[in-house]
Amino acid sequence: MDLYEEIVQLRKDGRRGAVATIVNVRGSIPSFRTAKMLVRDDGSIAGTIGGGCVEAEVWQAAREVMESERPRTLTFDLNNDPKYDTGLVCGGTLEVFLEPILPPAELYIFGAGHVGASLYQIAQILGFDVTMVDDREAYANRERFPHAHQIIAEDFEKAFAQLSPSESSHIVIVTRGHREDMRVLRWAVQTPAGYVGMIGSKRKTIKIFEELQKEGVPAKLFDRVHAPIGLDIGAITPEEIAISIAAELIAKRRNVERDLPHMSWFQRRQSVTDSDQRTLTAETQSTPRKPAD
Repeated sequence: MDLYEEIVQLRKDGRRGAVATIVNVRGSIPSFRTAKMLVRDDGSIAGTIGGGCVEAEVWQAAREVMESERPRTLTFDLNNDPKYDTGLVCGGTLEVFLEPILPPAELYIFGAGHVGASLYQIAQILGFDVTMVDDREAYANRERFPHAHQIIAEDFEKAFAQLSPSESSHIVIVTRGHREDMRVLRWAVQTPAGYVGMIGSKRKTIKIFEELQKEGVPAKLFDRVHAPIGLDIGAITPEEIAISIAAELIAKRRNVERDLPHMSWFQRRQSVTDSDQRTLTAETQSTPRKPAD
């Protein structure tokens, strides 16, 4: 089994993992320097770093590394800690470096206009696999987006059937109009995509959300939608807006600890509105009516 081929296949399948490598050895250990072990997201392993309790502890740490997406270094003293007794004559120490293996970051950009085109350029630099989607072939073509992973120039409904977003996927909605934005958002919130963002003002966003809820789309699906999209940096031009969106994508991709702006503001607004309505109804019911003259 070629460990490197296993890593490549894991990424092609859109899965996560972590690679453990012995990077430093002092004394005698039940393995050798540069020994590697791949831990897949389903818990299965390929390769070995010596077995025993050390390998078990590395396996557990690998699970944490692939979730946090941050590398770690573990140090084991096989001489002083009896729990690492392997039954062999060992008395050394070793360091194991754990690095996450992540699937390619997929980015679906719906809308190949000014903002979409600018975001495509930035996303290429950031290492995203970009798929451009627009219902206008004059906009979505290989000449405009030579390095795109995929280009779909069809009606959005037909485009949806060709896409299978995963939890590591990012969906950005920057089409040319409210109607198209709503069509894409209706589909996007029902996918497992880890990020969904839509351009537009709060007023436009509220209108679209309310329309979709009238159609029967559950309100809870909008909780993870980032709208208005992008970090608030005072962006005005298409290029600046693209940078604000890219910054938010990076923050999401790197699992920043602070909360990112999303539709929680809309849910809070709804809660306040509902609370005010209940209060008004209660006051109306408790106020005695004046007799008619």
